Amino acid sequence: MVTLVLLPGMDGTGLLFSDFIAAMGSDVEIIVVTYPTDIILDYFELEKIARTLLPVDRPFLILGESFSGPIAISLAAAKPAGLVGLILCCTFAKNPQPLLAVVRPFVGLLPVAAVPLSLLSYLLMGRFFKPELERVYAHALKVVTPAVLKNRLHSALSVDVTAFLSTISVPVLYLRATEDKVVPRSCSLRIAKLMPKLCIVDIAAPHFLLQTAPIKATSVVLEFIRAKC
Repeated sequence: MVTLVLLPGMDGTGLLFSDFIAAMGSDVEIIVVTYPTDIILDYFELEKIARTLLPVDRPFLILGESFSGPIAISLAAAKPAGLVGLILCCTFAKNPQPLLAVVRPFVGLLPVAAVPLSLLSYLLMGRFFKPELERVYAHALKVVTPAVLKNRLHSALSVDVTAFLSTISVPVLYLRATEDKVVPRSCSLRIAKLMPKLCIVDIAAPHFLLQTAPIKATSVVLEFIRAKC
Protein backbone atom coordinates (compact mmCIF):
# COMPACT_ATOMS: atom_id res chain seq x y z
CA MET A 1 0.00 0.00 0.00
CA VAL A 2 1.30 3.43 -0.93
CA THR A 3 1.45 6.17 1.71
CA LEU A 4 0.47 9.82 1.26
CA VAL A 5 2.22 12.28 3.57
CA LEU A 6 0.16 15.44 4.07
CA LEU A 7 1.90 18.72 4.90
CA PRO A 8 -0.59 21.32 6.24
CA GLY A 9 -1.28 24.97 5.52
CA MET A 10 -0.15 27.88 7.64
CA ASP A 11 -1.98 26.83 10.80
CA GLY A 12 0.05 23.63 10.79
CA THR A 13 -2.49 21.66 12.83
CA GLY A 14 -3.64 19.27 10.14
CA LEU A 15 -7.23 19.67 11.38
CA LEU A 16 -8.41 20.95 8.01
CA PHE A 17 -7.52 17.69 6.26
CA SER A 18 -10.38 15.70 7.81
CA ASP A 19 -12.82 15.75 4.85
CA PHE A 20 -10.06 15.08 2.33
CA ILE A 21 -8.78 12.12 4.36
CA ALA A 22 -12.29 10.71 4.69
CA ALA A 23 -12.80 11.00 0.94
CA MET A 24 -9.52 9.20 0.23
CA GLY A 25 -10.87 5.98 1.67
CA SER A 26 -8.75 3.06 2.80
CA ASP A 27 -6.72 2.34 -0.32
CA VAL A 28 -4.00 4.81 0.67
CA GLU A 29 -2.31 5.10 4.04
CA ILE A 30 -2.29 8.69 5.30
CA ILE A 31 0.33 10.36 7.46
CA VAL A 32 -0.49 13.89 8.62
CA VAL A 33 2.47 16.07 9.55
CA THR A 34 1.74 18.71 12.19
CA TYR A 35 3.85 21.65 13.29
CA PRO A 36 4.30 23.05 16.82
CA THR A 37 1.59 25.54 17.75
CA ASP A 38 3.61 27.61 20.19
CA ILE A 39 7.23 27.38 19.00
CA ILE A 40 8.59 29.76 16.37
CA LEU A 41 10.37 27.74 13.67
CA ASP A 42 11.54 28.69 10.19
CA TYR A 43 11.00 26.66 7.02
CA PHE A 44 14.24 24.72 7.50
CA GLU A 45 13.27 23.67 11.01
CA LEU A 46 9.75 22.71 9.96
CA GLU A 47 11.22 20.66 7.13
CA LYS A 48 13.27 18.70 9.65
CA ILE A 49 10.08 17.82 11.52
CA ALA A 50 8.41 16.64 8.32
CA ARG A 51 11.46 14.62 7.34
CA THR A 52 11.25 12.55 10.54
CA LEU A 53 7.75 11.39 9.56
CA LEU A 54 8.56 10.19 6.05
CA PRO A 55 8.18 6.41 5.64
CA VAL A 56 11.44 4.47 5.39
CA ASP A 57 10.17 1.04 4.36
CA ARG A 58 7.50 1.64 1.70
CA PRO A 59 6.67 3.86 -1.29
CA PHE A 60 5.14 7.22 -0.53
CA LEU A 61 4.08 10.56 -1.98
CA ILE A 62 4.25 14.00 -0.40
CA LEU A 63 1.40 16.50 -0.65
CA GLY A 64 2.32 20.06 0.27
CA GLU A 65 -0.65 22.36 0.79
CA SER A 66 -0.32 26.16 0.55
CA PHE A 67 2.28 27.27 3.15
CA SER A 68 3.91 23.82 3.11
CA GLY A 69 4.61 23.77 -0.62
CA PRO A 70 8.21 24.96 -0.19
CA ILE A 71 8.77 22.24 2.41
CA ALA A 72 7.39 19.58 0.08
CA ILE A 73 9.60 20.85 -2.74
CA SER A 74 12.71 20.80 -0.54
CA LEU A 75 11.96 17.28 0.68
CA ALA A 76 11.40 15.99 -2.85
CA ALA A 77 14.61 17.63 -4.07
CA ALA A 78 16.52 15.67 -1.42
CA LYS A 79 15.34 12.46 -3.16
CA PRO A 80 14.42 10.44 -0.05
CA ALA A 81 14.29 6.68 -0.59
CA GLY A 82 10.77 5.51 -1.39
CA LEU A 83 9.46 8.81 -2.76
CA VAL A 84 7.41 8.11 -5.91
CA GLY A 85 5.56 11.38 -6.42
CA LEU A 86 4.99 14.97 -5.31
CA ILE A 87 1.67 16.81 -5.12
CA LEU A 88 1.50 20.58 -4.74
CA CYS A 89 -1.83 22.16 -3.80
CA CYS A 90 -2.55 25.89 -4.13
CA THR A 91 1.04 26.67 -3.29
CA PHE A 92 4.24 28.37 -4.36
CA ALA A 93 8.01 28.06 -4.64
CA LYS A 94 8.64 31.68 -3.69
CA ASN A 95 6.72 34.63 -2.25
CA PRO A 96 3.20 34.28 -3.76
CA GLN A 97 2.42 37.95 -3.22
CA PRO A 98 5.43 40.04 -4.34
CA LEU A 99 3.58 43.28 -3.65
CA LEU A 100 3.55 42.36 0.04
CA ALA A 101 7.35 42.09 0.18
CA VAL A 102 7.51 45.70 1.34
CA VAL A 103 5.57 44.86 4.52
CA ARG A 104 7.72 41.84 5.36
CA PRO A 105 9.88 43.74 7.92
CA PHE A 106 6.71 44.82 9.71
CA VAL A 107 4.91 41.48 9.86
CA GLY A 108 5.73 41.21 13.55
CA LEU A 109 3.66 44.33 14.20
CA LEU A 110 0.55 43.10 12.43
CA PRO A 111 -2.49 42.47 14.69
CA VAL A 112 -2.99 38.93 13.39
CA ALA A 113 -5.46 38.01 16.13
CA ALA A 114 -7.61 41.03 15.25
CA VAL A 115 -8.20 40.07 11.62
CA PRO A 116 -11.95 39.33 11.27
CA LEU A 117 -12.76 35.67 10.71
CA SER A 118 -15.27 36.75 8.07
CA LEU A 119 -12.49 38.34 6.01
CA LEU A 120 -10.30 35.25 6.27
CA SER A 121 -13.23 33.05 5.27
CA TYR A 122 -13.89 35.25 2.25
CA LEU A 123 -10.27 35.01 1.12
CA LEU A 124 -9.97 31.28 1.75
CA MET A 125 -13.45 30.05 0.78
CA GLY A 126 -15.22 32.76 -1.21
CA ARG A 127 -18.51 31.55 -2.68
CA PHE A 128 -17.69 28.00 -1.51
CA PHE A 129 -18.17 29.05 2.11
CA LYS A 130 -19.04 26.29 4.58
CA PRO A 131 -20.06 27.26 8.13
CA GLU A 132 -18.70 24.00 9.56
CA LEU A 133 -15.36 24.54 7.81
CA GLU A 134 -15.19 28.06 9.22
CA ARG A 135 -15.70 26.63 12.71
CA VAL A 136 -12.86 24.14 12.26
CA TYR A 137 -10.62 26.86 10.88
CA ALA A 138 -11.47 29.19 13.78
CA HIS A 139 -10.52 26.43 16.22
CA ALA A 140 -7.23 25.83 14.40
CA LEU A 141 -6.38 29.53 14.61
CA LYS A 142 -7.09 29.57 18.34
CA VAL A 143 -4.72 26.66 18.88
CA VAL A 144 -1.78 28.42 17.20
CA THR A 145 -0.21 31.43 18.92
CA PRO A 146 -0.23 34.78 17.06
CA ALA A 147 3.59 34.91 17.21
CA VAL A 148 3.82 31.60 15.35
CA LEU A 149 1.35 32.73 12.69
CA LYS A 150 3.25 35.98 12.18
CA ASN A 151 6.51 34.09 11.80
CA ARG A 152 5.01 31.72 9.24
CA LEU A 153 3.60 34.64 7.26
CA HIS A 154 7.04 36.26 7.29
CA SER A 155 8.59 32.97 6.16
CA ALA A 156 6.14 32.64 3.27
CA LEU A 157 6.98 36.16 2.09
CA SER A 158 10.71 35.39 2.25
CA VAL A 159 11.02 31.84 0.93
CA ASP A 160 12.51 30.89 -2.43
CA VAL A 161 13.04 27.24 -3.31
CA THR A 162 12.83 27.67 -7.09
CA ALA A 163 16.41 26.39 -7.45
CA PHE A 164 15.22 22.98 -6.22
CA LEU A 165 12.47 22.54 -8.81
CA SER A 166 14.66 21.39 -11.68
CA THR A 167 16.34 18.77 -9.47
CA ILE A 168 13.13 16.88 -8.66
CA SER A 169 12.95 13.64 -10.62
CA VAL A 170 9.64 12.13 -9.49
CA PRO A 171 6.32 12.91 -11.21
CA VAL A 172 4.71 16.11 -9.90
CA LEU A 173 1.04 17.09 -9.80
CA TYR A 174 -0.17 20.63 -9.14
CA LEU A 175 -3.75 21.07 -7.92
CA ARG A 176 -4.78 24.60 -8.91
CA ALA A 177 -7.93 26.27 -7.60
CA THR A 178 -9.69 28.33 -10.23
CA GLU A 179 -10.92 30.86 -7.65
CA ASP A 180 -7.88 31.14 -5.41
CA LYS A 181 -7.71 34.62 -3.86
CA VAL A 182 -4.50 33.89 -1.93
CA VAL A 183 -2.08 32.15 -4.29
CA PRO A 184 -2.30 33.56 -7.84
CA ARG A 185 -2.11 31.53 -11.05
CA SER A 186 1.35 32.98 -11.67
CA CYS A 187 2.76 30.77 -8.90
CA SER A 188 1.90 27.55 -10.74
CA LEU A 189 3.12 29.01 -14.03
CA ARG A 190 6.44 29.91 -12.43
CA ILE A 191 6.84 26.34 -11.20
CA ALA A 192 5.82 24.95 -14.59
CA LYS A 193 8.57 26.94 -16.33
CA LEU A 194 11.17 25.07 -14.32
CA MET A 195 9.31 21.74 -14.43
CA PRO A 196 8.15 21.22 -18.04
CA LYS A 197 6.58 17.84 -17.20
CA LEU A 198 4.50 19.28 -14.36
CA CYS A 199 0.92 18.01 -14.48
CA ILE A 200 -1.49 20.86 -13.61
CA VAL A 201 -5.14 20.11 -12.87
CA ASP A 202 -7.61 22.96 -12.42
CA ILE A 203 -10.42 22.43 -9.93
CA ALA A 204 -13.36 24.77 -9.39
CA ALA A 205 -12.53 25.76 -5.84
CA PRO A 206 -11.13 28.54 -3.63
CA HIS A 207 -7.78 28.48 -1.81
CA PHE A 208 -9.23 25.88 0.56
CA LEU A 209 -9.36 23.41 -2.33
CA LEU A 210 -8.97 20.17 -0.38
CA GLN A 211 -11.55 21.35 2.15
CA THR A 212 -14.29 22.55 -0.22
CA ALA A 213 -13.81 20.04 -3.06
CA PRO A 214 -12.54 16.90 -1.31
CA ILE A 215 -14.29 14.43 -3.63
CA LYS A 216 -12.88 15.98 -6.81
CA ALA A 217 -9.46 16.42 -5.22
CA THR A 218 -9.25 12.79 -4.10
CA SER A 219 -10.35 11.61 -7.54
CA VAL A 220 -7.48 13.53 -9.16
CA VAL A 221 -4.98 12.49 -6.50
CA LEU A 222 -5.90 8.80 -6.73
CA GLU A 223 -5.62 8.92 -10.52
CA PHE A 224 -2.19 10.50 -10.18
CA ILE A 225 -1.11 7.86 -7.69
CA ARG A 226 -2.17 5.14 -10.12
CA ALA A 227 -0.75 6.74 -13.29
CA LYS A 228 1.98 9.09 -11.99
CA CYS A 229 1.09 11.59 -14.75
